[in-house]
Amino acid sequence: MTFAAENPAAVWLACVARPGLVAELEAVYLMIADQVAARGPACWASGRCCNFAKAGHRLYTTGLEAAYCVLRLPTSPPREAGLGQLGAREENHQEVGLESRPTLSAATLADAVARGDCPFLVSQLCGVHTLKPAACRVYFCDEAATQWQNDLSERVHAQIRALHDRHAVPYRYGEWRELLGLFVTEP
Repeated sequence: MTFAAENPAAVWLACVARPGLVAELEAVYLMIADQVAARGPACWASGRCCNFAKAGHRLYTTGLEAAYCVLRLPTSPPREAGLGQLGAREENHQEVGLESRPTLSAATLADAVARGDCPFLVSQLCGVHTLKPAACRVYFCDEAATQWQNDLSERVHAQIRALHDRHAVPYRYGEWRELLGLFVTEP
């Protein structure tokens, strides 16, 4: 598979349409859910972690994970039915309804960058909870979780990098909103 250096978004979208690759990525996400459940960190569902400017951090992820999210947004092109087993494992999180879920456009992305938050933050809740990247799944504001979060994050990133290698998927690790911008097609 060739790597489109300027904008590999189309390649990533094609990759996350492959059931085998998606199953492996979702297996990583399920492992994260199991690790988080075993530790029970506090999550106040306040949206603080999604307001990057106020929290003083940036969200980094891979292009493949951004494509996974984008392809499954309600306004995305038709896709394979269902999200595998992820929904069942995350059912206790209060997710905004599909009708409230934000869409990805140049305007919504620019607004999020101006506010300093995630374009999928809706009423202080994650609008893409079951679709979010590994970094969001691992991160908690709970200070008691810092060490194991760092360890889990490193382990997960290595697994996702290996997934790229096994499936010959172009690898790019970058800031969430910048990667999402690669999928926006309108001016």
